[in-house]
Amino acid sequence: MFCADLLQSLRHPHTTLSVVFAGPRTMRVLNRQYRGRDYATDVLSFSYGPIRIERAPFLGEVILSPEIAVRQALRWRSDPDRELRMLLMHGILHLLGYDHETDSGQMKRLQRTLLRRRFFADCLPLADLKGNR
Repeated sequence: MFCADLLQSLRHPHTTLSVVFAGPRTMRVLNRQYRGRDYATDVLSFSYGPIRIERAPFLGEVILSPEIAVRQALRWRSDPDRELRMLLMHGILHLLGYDHETDSGQMKRLQRTLLRRRFFADCLPLADLKGNR
């Protein structure tokens, strides 16, 4: 599984997290409420401190917008599922304490390195990005 392999490689093999999918309207509300930025964003991460779920440390939540991920992938001529997985990785790195706004590029370099390792090469899609039910 993508998250388990990724967390193992980042030396957090026994941690857990939740992933939530949300639409652009919800992402805008959350981004405005918690970051003071009035626009719909693609990914948000929320850490809740030292919590355990079934004896495993809980990192927090990653909230993703598949709709925004698809738009961005189309704009950048990328695969929508790959974009969504990259955003998930980005959110997980934030939960682990990385911050691309203050770390002189450390998080972006790590993210590029991890993307090259192709954790999600054999995974099923994270979300139904075509709107099929």
